[in-house]
Amino acid sequence: MRTPLIRPDVNRGRELLRSAGLRPGSLGSRQCRVGERRSGAWEALFVFLFLFGFGARAFGAGEWPQFRGPLGDGSSDAHGLPLTWSETNHVKWKVPIHGRSWSSPVVWGNQIWLTTATEDGLQLFALCIDRGTGKVLRNLKLFTIEKQSDIRKYNTYASPTPVIEQGRIYVTFGSPATACLDTTTGEILWSRRDLECNHYRGPGSSPVVFEDLLIMNFDGSDHQFIIALDKKTGKTRWQKDRSVDYKDLDANGKPQSEGDFRKSFSTPHVATLDGKPVLLSQGAKAAYGYDPLTGVELWRVEERTSHSAAGRPLAGRGLVFLTTGFSRGELLAIRPGHNGEVIDAKEGGAGAGHLEIAWKSKRNVPRKPSLILSGDLLFGVEDDGGMASCYEAKTGAEVWRERLGGNFSSSPIIAEGRIYFLNEEGKTVVIEAGRTFRKLAENSLDDGCKASPAVSGKSLFVRTFTHLYCLEE
Repeated sequence: MRTPLIRPDVNRGRELLRSAGLRPGSLGSRQCRVGERRSGAWEALFVFLFLFGFGARAFGAGEWPQFRGPLGDGSSDAHGLPLTWSETNHVKWKVPIHGRSWSSPVVWGNQIWLTTATEDGLQLFALCIDRGTGKVLRNLKLFTIEKQSDIRKYNTYASPTPVIEQGRIYVTFGSPATACLDTTTGEILWSRRDLECNHYRGPGSSPVVFEDLLIMNFDGSDHQFIIALDKKTGKTRWQKDRSVDYKDLDANGKPQSEGDFRKSFSTPHVATLDGKPVLLSQGAKAAYGYDPLTGVELWRVEERTSHSAAGRPLAGRGLVFLTTGFSRGELLAIRPGHNGEVIDAKEGGAGAGHLEIAWKSKRNVPRKPSLILSGDLLFGVEDDGGMASCYEAKTGAEVWRERLGGNFSSSPIIAEGRIYFLNEEGKTVVIEAGRTFRKLAENSLDDGCKASPAVSGKSLFVRTFTHLYCLEE
């Protein structure tokens, strides 16, 4: 039995408990009153028994519910994914996708969902595709927008990836519209069109679900905040403005470059740190730890030389890993500390037991692609030129650097000890996730991609600029 099968997803576990008519936290409560952690262990045990007793799929192998997969870190427990492919080899199906969009596909059961928009961004869509055949089941025009702000060529009006769970999918196009859809009927269950934010160069941050909350970053040129909506109703549960002083006002008291240096495109991530859930959220010039249930800021790391971060934060080995974005950007390994602590990334922090920078790097750091953590190794790829790097996760010591070639926006994935790097020219380089650089395959499709791939079973789903592919052995 593989360890990932018994690794509980807290939200999924609680949904299973509710579906079985039980209240989360109730199992073992009479026997275990020493704290929530013990009760959570009983819940995890129940989820394990539920999954195997009733023959449910292992969560993570059949579902790809959000940006970067079940755990939000680009990892998959899947086996038998294709190693090689081309336009004529190992393509189970290929379907054209109308419009222009960099959002990644999400998978639940036999459904694949993704979003798209017209070139001018005035019409916003959600598509549902049959996982087995590639047939378009639904092509839903959700919103018509009177006027969109201008965006740069590297972005689209439908770049945020949806998040899906049993019966519901949550889609956002940034400030123009956010909605919850019924995955069976396609009906809009609720929507929000009142969240003010000038994305300036287009939206990019994807939503995440934690317990009964839908959490989103909004870091625009005018407003910068993080918000949690009730996922059942769409109503605001909490909203928190970014607390950093940007120190970017000109002589007239206006933000420099029309607020361009206040933007960020990063997706938040909920990780368990010291036994507690922490919402990791990256804005411009700072990264934050929040209480995901209340929005209370726990700590903040300031890094004022960077803005427009796009990678999703990653946690492991007792550290939080993130890339700070443009212009040049840094890779930071943060050791979380006590509530209320604030540090400058240049100074490194107060030392053991406190919030601090464990290590950092400026060499060939990704600005848009997210990182991959595998065991004691951390992997990333630079946007321009495709220089891939491998680091010791705990120390930051460089293990190797190799040029893959091409330009990268898509975040890589890892499965069966293989890392898949997809570039904007249509090439995918597959390497071994090890201490020695070993290229396993190099594959090409007609179009490149900026969307990140999804995995379900033995299938790899790749969205290029024009099509969605199902690749299988």
